Amino acid sequence: MRTGPFSEALRVAIQNRGLSLSRLQERLKQGGAPITTATISAWQSGKYRPERPHALRALEALEKVLNLPARALSSLLAPPKPRGRHLNGAAGRPSLAEAWAGVLNDALEAVDTRWTAHLTCVSRHQRIDVDARGGEHMLWSRQVLRAETDGPDRYIISYQADQPGPAPVLRPSTPRRVGASLDDPAHGILVAELLFDRPLSRGETVIVEYVLEHVGTRPTAQRAGLYLQVPVRECVIEVRFDAAALPTSCHAFHVPHASADIRERMLWLGADHCVHTVGLDLPPSYFGIRWSWDDR
Repeated sequence: MRTGPFSEALRVAIQNRGLSLSRLQERLKQGGAPITTATISAWQSGKYRPERPHALRALEALEKVLNLPARALSSLLAPPKPRGRHLNGAAGRPSLAEAWAGVLNDALEAVDTRWTAHLTCVSRHQRIDVDARGGEHMLWSRQVLRAETDGPDRYIISYQADQPGPAPVLRPSTPRRVGASLDDPAHGILVAELLFDRPLSRGETVIVEYVLEHVGTRPTAQRAGLYLQVPVRECVIEVRFDAAALPTSCHAFHVPHASADIRERMLWLGADHCVHTVGLDLPPSYFGIRWSWDDR
């Protein structure tokens, strides 16, 4: 165990401790270091390793739960891979992990986010269908991405529902190949890699289109937002409501990254039961539509 590799040492330590992954997760949560069972499984299989501060804190707590000496596992980690904004050309952009916080940040350990900050979103159109119960039924997304350096070979889908529940089913249109993925029903989270046909060269563009479909009943939804981890030239968000669940008010909102300044404006619901907002030249930010019902 002293010589590693990390994944094998972790697997042996868990086996020797005699705790299931769910019990480990519960102990870590009680100790203030929440992490998903899927992430622990990915670590011990060697598929991924803890690198971000949140994951390293969880690893430190895990060593205590497993009755190991301090740094018994962390000392076996190789130097971290370059990621996101730390590569040339990405200075000033928040990484995907910075754009999403908390448990979704944890879930991102299951995918390779190194190229995220090197893809500029030229345009993005997202449409959400709200069913008769007021829950989100389907999300359709289409975007045009441009590589800012040689090498990007995947796009990361990151989704978190307002409330816990089963993750939606991913139905990719283009590209169709799905790489690593993780869903966390306890937090309504889905992260997945969509793999390009080949690595992009600098200046090349690619179209990414997919649907996220909820197969079960969802709680009442009150917003549709996008965490934009890279600048976006044009962003369109559209919400289509069932005739039995028309909202009484709708507002567009925009919250720049690392800012508490919320900008809002009222939107009018059309005769087709649709509402939309358009953002141009958006910086990394949280952008979307919120709505409310008087009787819900």
